[in-house]
Amino acid sequence: MSTTALPPNVTVSDHPCLRAKLSQLRSATATAKQVRALVKEISLILACDALKSVLTIVEEGTDVTPLGASFAVETAAPKRIALVPILRSGLAMVEAFETILPDNVPVHHLGLYREKITLQPVEYYNNLPTRVTPASSGLDSCDIAIILDPVVATGGTAEAAIQTLREWGVGKIIVVSVLGSHQGLRRAATESNGEGIHVFVGGVDQELGNKGMIYPGVGDIGDRLFLTIGK
Repeated sequence: MSTTALPPNVTVSDHPCLRAKLSQLRSATATAKQVRALVKEISLILACDALKSVLTIVEEGTDVTPLGASFAVETAAPKRIALVPILRSGLAMVEAFETILPDNVPVHHLGLYREKITLQPVEYYNNLPTRVTPASSGLDSCDIAIILDPVVATGGTAEAAIQTLREWGVGKIIVVSVLGSHQGLRRAATESNGEGIHVFVGGVDQELGNKGMIYPGVGDIGDRLFLTIGK
């Protein structure tokens, strides 16, 4: 799994457990239930790495243990984080990040599909607050937006999502994916010259077919997650 020629703002996991689970996910014999579980488990590992890179420990007062001992309460900052799953397969990664984050965070959905001929992304759904909330309200942006998409193939969807978040006013964007192609990861990581962008991925495949599918890949992850193969 070569990672040569990837930009410096792309981090490929070398966690042995993740790599083993990625092999299990690649298998055509994995059921939809197993696929969902594997995507969540891989996302948990990626969440730990991604969040460690952008969060810091801060103290927020004191509390008392069951033994009556006082201790300093530690939490993570910044708190203004938004999860942005790409519909539909990005939904399978949300719970992992919600599990790791110590506080509740908003989840804003972006619906993007890849046009079959041009392979270019087409937006069909966007529920970012900017669509309904004036910028003066203070709800128009966040400190960190985390794009969740299990597969980055051509990179067009990730690139479009980054551009949308830039328009919303987000300065720091993290893209998290289970698997990506060299071409797609490079495209996502270099959007806006890579400023304020960091990509975390579980594995990298070299080959990208003319229909925008990664090889050997994991197949159509959305179809495998939601049992819509052949639809």
